[in-house]
Amino acid sequence: MRTLGVTNDTALLRRLNTRATLHALRQGGPQTLTQLARAAGLSRQTAEVALSDLTERGLAEEAAPTEGRAGRPARRFRFRSEAGHVVGLDVGPRRILAMLADLNGDVIEERRLDADEHMPAAERLALAERAATACVEAARLARGGVWAATVGTSGVVDRSGRVSVSHLIPGWTGLDLAGQVGRWFGCPGFAANDANLAAVAEHWRGSARHVEDLVYVLSGYRAGHGLLLDGRLRTGRTGSAGELGRLPLTGWEDSSVVLAKAGRDAEEIFRAARAGDEQALAVVDRLAHGLARGASALVLVVDPELVVVGGGFSRAGELLLGRMRAHLAQMCLNPPEVALSTFGEESIALGAVRMALDHVERERLGL
Repeated sequence: MRTLGVTNDTALLRRLNTRATLHALRQGGPQTLTQLARAAGLSRQTAEVALSDLTERGLAEEAAPTEGRAGRPARRFRFRSEAGHVVGLDVGPRRILAMLADLNGDVIEERRLDADEHMPAAERLALAERAATACVEAARLARGGVWAATVGTSGVVDRSGRVSVSHLIPGWTGLDLAGQVGRWFGCPGFAANDANLAAVAEHWRGSARHVEDLVYVLSGYRAGHGLLLDGRLRTGRTGSAGELGRLPLTGWEDSSVVLAKAGRDAEEIFRAARAGDEQALAVVDRLAHGLARGASALVLVVDPELVVVGGGFSRAGELLLGRMRAHLAQMCLNPPEVALSTFGEESIALGAVRMALDHVERERLGL
């Protein structure tokens, strides 16, 4: 029994050393063995063993020598971000966006397709598969080259990746969306609410990358909220956290109703407001008030550092955000900062990429 314990301890230590080496390699770019050992906090010999493990797994290789240096350059090693890939999708009522990214999360292919909001579920799924497959084919990946795939969509999505409720997309309620996307590539599949994934993207590389507590507001034809606390996505017991539209006390007013009363679409309203049209400015204020009322319900409960506004209305920029700040200041005891989304309408697909990468890093890279 003692021998078995020592063996298990040795295997665990080796995994931990390999993890530290891989982390250092990913963070620091091409490095010599000495640099890598120092960054990982390991001896040179231990780092060399770990690097050998990573090379055998196809995750590391010797980098090309640096040009222009006299003498024989020291061998340098790099992380092979091209060893695996992930797919992130945004499947909405009116459009589909598919992204293919490497193991660093860098997008190497993307495809956009328009969709009819009344399209049956089977046709929408086929369109989404076509967009995702086109990315994979363009990158000329071998079978098994996609290690995980995630799709973001409107509605309530439970922890298993099944759509519990969807009012915007016909035939979507009850759909095992995670299972569908996983079967396309024979890999683990995941699904999540669109606003939640947009929040993940902004925290990963966007406007919220320096904060830990965030409320994300998805505005426009698709509306919703995403919530991150302590840097972690919070979806609640059933995936419906942040679904405030059914709470009358929030005073939520559907933006489509506001625009219908104005007789103009959002782009026309924003364009006229920038030109100083008083009626258009009043409509913008009303839209901002509705967004602030919804956001304030979460702000008053969790007291976040930042509110990020994305979705279609984010194209109005400071015209909308300025009024939101003013309304939040009246509604909240300590109003947070309000910022514009960095990625706009790409944030959902990017958040899907990040969620797929989370799985890969945990299950295949051991990070």
